[in-house]
Amino acid sequence: MRLLAVSPAFRPRILWWTAFWVFIVDQITKWLVVHRLDLITRQSIDVLPPWLNLRMAWNRGVNFGILSDFDLRWVLIGVALLISGLVVLWMRRDGGSRPAHLAAGLLVGGAVGNVVDRVLYGAVADFLNMSCCGIENPYAFNVADIAVFAGAFGLVLLGGGDRPSRSGKKTT
Repeated sequence: MRLLAVSPAFRPRILWWTAFWVFIVDQITKWLVVHRLDLITRQSIDVLPPWLNLRMAWNRGVNFGILSDFDLRWVLIGVALLISGLVVLWMRRDGGSRPAHLAAGLLVGGAVGNVVDRVLYGAVADFLNMSCCGIENPYAFNVADIAVFAGAFGLVLLGGGDRPSRSGKKTT
């Protein structure tokens, strides 16, 4: 069965170590900022205004709080885990370059970091807020969000590995 086949170019160490460290950094930064700096109570800390501020935001929806009026906690957890699993299967089946495995690890580690938030708190803890040039950004994000974005962008650019087409020639 081709779906479960393992490509010789599969580099699980790169993927899993990247996912592990992204998850650890994400959870540590959330703990430090939300609990240790007490952002959960203070709600706001100016670090380098207006460029970098800490603003407590609980995201119950998807990007930018879209669909936050609906209780989609378990649906979003399921979607995040499904996508993470599919990305791992894709890398396992098609292989890819080291940077593609790194990108997959970024996406998986960030997604799992946000899943843990949804399980523990019912929402994702967002706290980074950046504004510039007279434009005030009302949104907050976290390390996991950065990793998911960078990983998805990297996978779009780098794709999977070489695989034979129906004609038997390799494609990228």
